[in-house]
Amino acid sequence: MFSGIVEEMGVVKSFDRNLSGARLAIFAETILEGLKLGESVSVSGVCLTAADVNDRDFVVDVSTETLNVTNIGSLTAGAPVNLERAMKLNDRIGGHLVSGHVEGIGILRERQPEGNATLLMFEAPDNILRYCIPKGSITIDGVSLTINQVTEKSVSVAIIPHTAKVTTLGIKQPGESVNLEADLIGKYVERLMQNAGQLPQKPTTIIDREYLEKRGLL
Repeated sequence: MFSGIVEEMGVVKSFDRNLSGARLAIFAETILEGLKLGESVSVSGVCLTAADVNDRDFVVDVSTETLNVTNIGSLTAGAPVNLERAMKLNDRIGGHLVSGHVEGIGILRERQPEGNATLLMFEAPDNILRYCIPKGSITIDGVSLTINQVTEKSVSVAIIPHTAKVTTLGIKQPGESVNLEADLIGKYVERLMQNAGQLPQKPTTIIDREYLEKRGLL
């Protein structure tokens, strides 16, 4: 579990694809302090497990499913990534509860200055937008942000200069992709209401050939 407060921007050292997915090495500094094998790290919003830890970098393995549902597969050597270690129960939660389980990919459509802030508008899929409300929370590339506006196809946020400086959102350009995770609380409320018969159940996922091909399982 994470809080969406990025600790540092790391840099991809290497990205090697293999039959089972990929292996990613990332240069870092702050998050290496006390990082142990098997611990979770949020890499641009994706919860991954440290498979090797060195003095200047760490390594994670990425499954085919993760490559298919996130933008991790588009990373190359030299690419910046947002990094956060799993939070401790005795720490302050500066953002909101973030699982690191990315649910969709968004596309940055607009960025424009407004005072000392920068407004960002992202095109987002329906399964993300259904849980978005003005002044609610959303995780974008691992960054906990407050929603400004929601439309049928997009969500807008504002980032302050500090966020622009210490995360990849400060250098993202229109047309680039981001990893999105909706607020956990909204999903739990929906599930409870469905079980109480106050909302219709979600349609059952049909695991057919098309489903398996989209996830690289065939």
